[in-house]
Amino acid sequence: MITAVPDLVRRRLSRLDGRLDPYSWLVTGVIVTVAAILRLSGITYPKKLIFDEIYYPTDAWDMLQHGVEWDEKTNGPGYVVHPPLGKWLIALGEKAFGNTELGWRFPAAVAGTLMILILIRVAYRLFHSIVLAGLAGLLMTLDGFQLVLSRTSLLDIFLGLFILATFAAMVLDRDHYRRSLLRALETGIERRIVPWWLLAAGILYGLACGVKWSALFFLPVFAGLIVVWRVRARSSAGRPFTFLADLGWGLTSFALAAVFYLATWTGWLVTDTGFYRHWRADNGMSEPPILGALLNLWHYHSEAYTFHSDLTKPHRYQSWPWQWLLLGRPVPFDFATPGGCGAAKCAQEIVLLGTPILWWSFLPALLALIWLGIARRDWRAYAIVVSALAGLLPWFYYAVADSRTMFSFYVLPALPFLILAVVYVLGVLIAEFKSTGITIAAVYVVAVALCFAYFWPIFVDQVIPYDSWWARMWLGTRWV
Repeated sequence: MITAVPDLVRRRLSRLDGRLDPYSWLVTGVIVTVAAILRLSGITYPKKLIFDEIYYPTDAWDMLQHGVEWDEKTNGPGYVVHPPLGKWLIALGEKAFGNTELGWRFPAAVAGTLMILILIRVAYRLFHSIVLAGLAGLLMTLDGFQLVLSRTSLLDIFLGLFILATFAAMVLDRDHYRRSLLRALETGIERRIVPWWLLAAGILYGLACGVKWSALFFLPVFAGLIVVWRVRARSSAGRPFTFLADLGWGLTSFALAAVFYLATWTGWLVTDTGFYRHWRADNGMSEPPILGALLNLWHYHSEAYTFHSDLTKPHRYQSWPWQWLLLGRPVPFDFATPGGCGAAKCAQEIVLLGTPILWWSFLPALLALIWLGIARRDWRAYAIVVSALAGLLPWFYYAVADSRTMFSFYVLPALPFLILAVVYVLGVLIAEFKSTGITIAAVYVVAVALCFAYFWPIFVDQVIPYDSWWARMWLGTRWV
């Protein structure tokens, strides 16, 4: 029996449900194809390890041979301070293509391309606009920061992928939860439905932690969003909050995150050669089966956390969080002065630099979004803002508290939310000012595209005249 549901309640529960529009998938396919071409073209250059590639591809190759990171100098287990998953993903590329530049970097290119795919679909579900969804994907495609990390064998691109995928699963869970409530109002029967997307979010979040522990910064924000979305949905439906049921599913999702995080350490757990694998036995303590391994792993974590906390050694290319969105100190991954450019002096560089026009719009967009979120009471605005801040603000604390050595690539997990902030504001301009807003958005996108094209040579290691290279150093020695 179908019960009449007031239009206001129906709109509150269903107006943001995703609609399958084939044209949205056409736009998605075109942009993702372009992104993949840009990220894979010439990915094997330079023909050497650059920047922190001296660590992760080497560790990945050793893990294929030994199951754990290995120190070739001592022919024993290597001590590393990041969880294994990112290196296992790099190892998949090395397994397929060998211990080569393609093997090291192909998984990063796949991860970077998948980020763009997921961002487009998230934007479409948030904004219900093919134009705005395509715009989100296009802006990430044209971002030099994401491009360089997609073409380099570091861990951060995998962290960014899993954090964004977690958020995507949360948004899908929100829609699923609200649709279930609407069906319950229509039929008068509230059935217990397994929140598969909430459980998927827990799994994806556990994998994010399995790449880098900085994923923990997002835990309170993501958990808070899930609770708020459920409370508001039930309030809209006129139903009391089912605390025990929702808490139970939330704890299950959290337990799945812990299980899948632990699973990323499988190589360490099932072998006897990992660093600290038998720390308790080596120090005269009991080491019972299973529990002993977990206690040893806990000790490993404690030591690694101490290492991170004490990491204050100055580095030429380190930067502080308040510099990141301003592009105050990008990271040169490789630099050379070869010949062959037709000029007296040439330069060849890969620099981790965000497309300036895009990145310099992030702060204004965040400020505008905070105001719009308050004025409109729009859940999308606050979800985007708090997720972006989760990837930014904790680093301010560590910068002030212990002057920890930091680099700009730490901001990568916040990047999708910063782009969504820009897209939200552009969407408001289009909606409010019609043709004028469309013109502003079009001019902005063209400017970003031209800026990306201008900086392309120093994103992909092209040999150019030295004067041309220097002309691209807009902030002078800060970018050198």
